[in-house]
Amino acid sequence: MAIFVLLLLILVASCGGSNSTPTTPTNPSNPYTFTLTSTGVSPKELTVPLGTRVLFVNNDSRRHDMASDPHPEHDLCHEMDPVGLLNPGERRETANLVLPRTCGFHDHDNPPPSTEAGNMWTGRIVIR
Repeated sequence: MAIFVLLLLILVASCGGSNSTPTTPTNPSNPYTFTLTSTGVSPKELTVPLGTRVLFVNNDSRRHDMASDPHPEHDLCHEMDPVGLLNPGERRETANLVLPRTCGFHDHDNPPPSTEAGNMWTGRIVIR
């Protein structure tokens, strides 16, 4: 009986931790959403109120690494940092957008050419 109790205590103690990485909670009905598909980002621009979080949904069959402009520094809008790499089917929100400004973004793995204003994997968030 003592061995059974000891084994039970060891089992209970070993179940307390988790090695999974926490994900950013998202609001599934967020009206401020960019969708990524095989044809690009839609919409290309959203205007949002101060304090808003913007949701990115990857409905493409390949991954997208969403980052703020400019490429490769990605330092224009650090609120984009939580979005990062989205595998097919994943969704993630930005941090709260609390400064009035325009945040451009792009897919880091498919940056816009320096000779063009943008491409299908770019967009803008206008914060007012």
